[in-house]
Amino acid sequence: MVSKKVAPYVLLLPFLLVFVGFLIVPMGYAFGLSLFKTALVGGTRFVGLENYARAVVDPKFWDGVWLLVRFGLIQMPIMLSLALIFALILDSGMVYARSFFRVSFFLPYAVPAVIATLLWGYLYGPSYGPVAQLATALSLPKPDFFSPGAILGSLANITIWEYTGYNMIIYFAALQAIPGDLEEAAKMDGASALTYALRVKLPMIVPMIVVTVIFSIIGTLQLFSEPYLITNLARSVINSNFTPNYYAYTLAFVAQQYNYSAAISFLLGAVVAVFSYAFMLLANRGGR
Repeated sequence: MVSKKVAPYVLLLPFLLVFVGFLIVPMGYAFGLSLFKTALVGGTRFVGLENYARAVVDPKFWDGVWLLVRFGLIQMPIMLSLALIFALILDSGMVYARSFFRVSFFLPYAVPAVIATLLWGYLYGPSYGPVAQLATALSLPKPDFFSPGAILGSLANITIWEYTGYNMIIYFAALQAIPGDLEEAAKMDGASALTYALRVKLPMIVPMIVVTVIFSIIGTLQLFSEPYLITNLARSVINSNFTPNYYAYTLAFVAQQYNYSAAISFLLGAVVAVFSYAFMLLANRGGR
């Protein structure tokens, strides 16, 4: 028999083994790589933080970060606003077949990002896509979803379609946890459904909204699959340093610069941490 003091650690052991084996050990190995430099002449040698010093002033890395900041300013407000609106509508009780719509909104998140991107790549197709074919049938100019001015919107549309339902489920679960007594009290005070939603529901789920914003910031700055899979359709716009993760991938698996790629990856992690922490500070000040 395992004692009560030891039992929690025994139950946590499988998770800890997986966590250490598939996260901590690979991160340690990658950090070790980032401290070395491999050259044709001289082989592999220890360089300390030289790769990081190079990465901090690398314009290709910062161009990708700035592009993702602009991407996030387009994508995040739309995605989270739609998720919140859908959650409020479902929670209002005015929708029939609520379970059906809840599953329908969540279903795009269950589609792998690779499949979702390929699907939208087909829809965006300039010659074979249904949008282009419809424009041709109506004698209208074909929309160019892969032009420099439209590429961020096209990618944002894919991620909005993928993750709106995921965030909606989080908001819906938080709304369902609000005691029903508050709604009854609000109705007795003469509050309308809209007033109750804005003055009671929204303030009570602010912590979950903050969580989804942080998750969205992390996901935005780590964007990789969508631009990588769209590259063949937009080679004139999407290059090897389009996003920081794409840049790290190209350095490692195309240029064979594994050491510098590891440094870029850790620098990106630091940028993600800074953005997330900055938002948490702003959210805490707003809460006060």
